[in-house]
Amino acid sequence: MSQEPDIETAQASAILAWLRQHEDEMAALLAELVAIPTENPPGKNYRACADLLEIRLRESGLNCERLAPEDSKKDPDDAPICLLASYGRGERALYFHGHYDVVPAQSAEQFQPVRKEHFLFGRGSCDMKGGIVAMLYAIRALKKIGAELNGRIRLTLVPNEETGGAGGSAWLAREGLLGRNGVGMLLAEPTSGVIWNANRGAISLRVQVFGKSAHVGLQHQGVNAFERMHRVVARLQALKHEVEQRTTHAKMGAEQARNSILMLGGQSGGGSNFNVVPEKCWFTVDRRINPEEDLAAEKARLLAILESCKRDGIPLEWEILQEGSSAACDEDAALGQALSRSIRAVTGDAPRFEMCPGQLEIRFYAAQGIPAYAYGPGLLSVAHSPNEYVDLRKVIETAAIFALTAIETLNP
Repeated sequence: MSQEPDIETAQASAILAWLRQHEDEMAALLAELVAIPTENPPGKNYRACADLLEIRLRESGLNCERLAPEDSKKDPDDAPICLLASYGRGERALYFHGHYDVVPAQSAEQFQPVRKEHFLFGRGSCDMKGGIVAMLYAIRALKKIGAELNGRIRLTLVPNEETGGAGGSAWLAREGLLGRNGVGMLLAEPTSGVIWNANRGAISLRVQVFGKSAHVGLQHQGVNAFERMHRVVARLQALKHEVEQRTTHAKMGAEQARNSILMLGGQSGGGSNFNVVPEKCWFTVDRRINPEEDLAAEKARLLAILESCKRDGIPLEWEILQEGSSAACDEDAALGQALSRSIRAVTGDAPRFEMCPGQLEIRFYAAQGIPAYAYGPGLLSVAHSPNEYVDLRKVIETAAIFALTAIETLNP
């Protein structure tokens, strides 16, 4: 860091001490957030969550803009809302970024947060409402110690991350509202103690195949959509075999595969009863693309197979559920190294840089040439599980790490 070691150590100690004194307060805010079931899909209860966050941001002395797409057709309680808060002065901005939507719960009890000592259980505690709390309290800690920043921190909180970013980051980027004057971005996703500096791209579809309904006793008068669907799946399986031979050169976690991914039937359904020829059947396709591959080319190959099925007399249609590019940021860039040093200063461990096995919203910033990295509290292995939890001590550590990284980055 650019500062003298004793000053740096004193700042780290002061930040950690203040944060540890506020663990109960941080846990209470996280419990409030978890209790709001912002499930996506379909995207629910966004206004209630945005209202709570805006109140807490303003209570913390932050300026806050509330933005939403004007053409949203959803119920006002569920319509996507983006919050852009700021702290500091000047044009240069370091972005703290997070999403407040969560994947659907396995049971309603997951929205009843439970604290057990340093652990808080509940849907979204790990992915990534715990990260939101860490980022807010990083800013509050900087205010408390009176840290001077030659620039500002912009805290950006968005919906719809779990389904590709429409109405959230994708909309902000399209409107020119994301990453303005950005010198870097930090994302508090649950990274299991590593830094994610790259992510896979994705193209995800729902494919529906059509037939003709008939009673089983007169099945010769119908057309079986299920059997037609299997013909489509067989062609996609040939593509699956091909693309999954490809591997990435990016650094990966020990339990992760380097191969590209094409998953069929993550969701599927169809038919009306066991004794009726199915008139419609559907399934999903999830194509995850390594950084060495081109999203447009891979999307074209996927859709070309579906088009060929239509030409061969299989009536079908498809809907694109999400689409996003891969991204990669240099681990030797100034922000990446500042983050690494801050992690070592707080935890004592030197972090490893890896590629996230899924999508990340660092891609929206990387597309603008803004260095972007993910590091946050929690384990990826529990992020979408029935027993999702976060260790509050890791939330505190992440807050301290973000604060220290901001001091170095905005005071070069």
